[in-house]
Amino acid sequence: MVVRALEARDRRRARSAPPPDGREIRILLLHANGMGGTVRTVFNLAGHLARTHDVEIVSVVREREEPSFPVPPGVRVRYLDDRLPRRKGLLSRFPSRLVPKDEAAYHWFTLRTDLKLVRYIRSRRRGIVIGTRPGLNLIAARFAPPEIITVAQEHGNLSSHQPLVRSQIVRRYGRHDAVVTLTQADLRTYERSFDKARRERPAVLAQVPNATPRLGGGVSPLTAKTVVTVGRLTWGKGYDLLIRAWAHVAERHPDWTLRIYGGGPRMEKLQAAIDKRGLTERVFLEGPADDVGAVLADASMFVLSSRHEGMPMVILEAMSKGVPVVSYDCPTGPKEMISHGRDGLLVKPQKIHAMADAISTLIEDEDLRREMGANALTTAARYDLDVIGARWENLLSGLVERRRALGGPSQDPSEELSEELSEELSDDPSDEAEPDLPASSVMSRPGP
Repeated sequence: MVVRALEARDRRRARSAPPPDGREIRILLLHANGMGGTVRTVFNLAGHLARTHDVEIVSVVREREEPSFPVPPGVRVRYLDDRLPRRKGLLSRFPSRLVPKDEAAYHWFTLRTDLKLVRYIRSRRRGIVIGTRPGLNLIAARFAPPEIITVAQEHGNLSSHQPLVRSQIVRRYGRHDAVVTLTQADLRTYERSFDKARRERPAVLAQVPNATPRLGGGVSPLTAKTVVTVGRLTWGKGYDLLIRAWAHVAERHPDWTLRIYGGGPRMEKLQAAIDKRGLTERVFLEGPADDVGAVLADASMFVLSSRHEGMPMVILEAMSKGVPVVSYDCPTGPKEMISHGRDGLLVKPQKIHAMADAISTLIEDEDLRREMGANALTTAARYDLDVIGARWENLLSGLVERRRALGGPSQDPSEELSEELSEELSDDPSDEAEPDLPASSVMSRPGP
């Protein structure tokens, strides 16, 4: 009875849906008041789109009073699960039923966030919804109503997700109007994954890099004997590798210092590694940077030691200050941003001595450092907000025009809902680990 009612509801919505409209844009974000590259770049994009659209950032949770980054003019922020009050409700005690347990942010989601997010998505009657991480994209794919255009944005890369998450991405992302990656390498990975699994692709697979945030401060004079890096203190950022490399740099250039900006769970372990190698006067854990632009403008080199990345915006931020970059050539990101030998140096992943040698090369050759710094300014200009924003505008307007050309939803919602139920009830062992759905919440949207 419930299933038939839901089928009828979506059929009615599909028949009476207004013409596709891209004026309203809603961007789903895990925690808008948090720190990190995804939050910063989402605010950056939202501010640009707000010039010509009605833009709202929908934060799934709220655990801090105010956003860490300035909210751009014309952008609103909505919170679905406000966790600041002491009483959080009974449903907050139960884990999510909709987000894969292997999703990196799974611990943020609860049954309360599931219900609030689904209710919000189902309440939309027009416009575009953009998701910014797998958990959000998967829920949007399953529950967005037929009149809504949905876009799944990948802020990391497909290969960095756990197997269960990857399998659900390939299984469900085909329902989105578009999937947008940050790099060409990741775009190719998505294409191969859909083809290998024989799953339907989304209507549009596209690559659009993040734009360079406009930072305060001027261009670096490249005179300070300081190397910096900025990011969360996590295993993936590879700061343990960088500290080991700096031990070799310090032997050759004891007058240079490394400053690591950021907070995170590995603070104590990294400090212990610094102390163990006698680098307490050479390597400094500075905590989160209040002004990234000022930090970069005071540096003569930026180093990225990550084991994996999506598209590390901090590389472009450093380049926008005329600072050359030394980076591990991890699977996606750096090689598409850095022209080796022109605006920076790429190093074979996780090689300690190679990283130390590359850093020392730029320390010892001031002319090369300045030449690369000047070229870095040119590289950063290609990622200016107006340039990247125009690509997003073209992408979104193209999705609206495509829907209009199709006359709105192109598939009977009941057909896809029935397919959804068949998948949920199948005995396929590959689906055993997937989170169960409450029977009363099983809905889906027609593919584009």
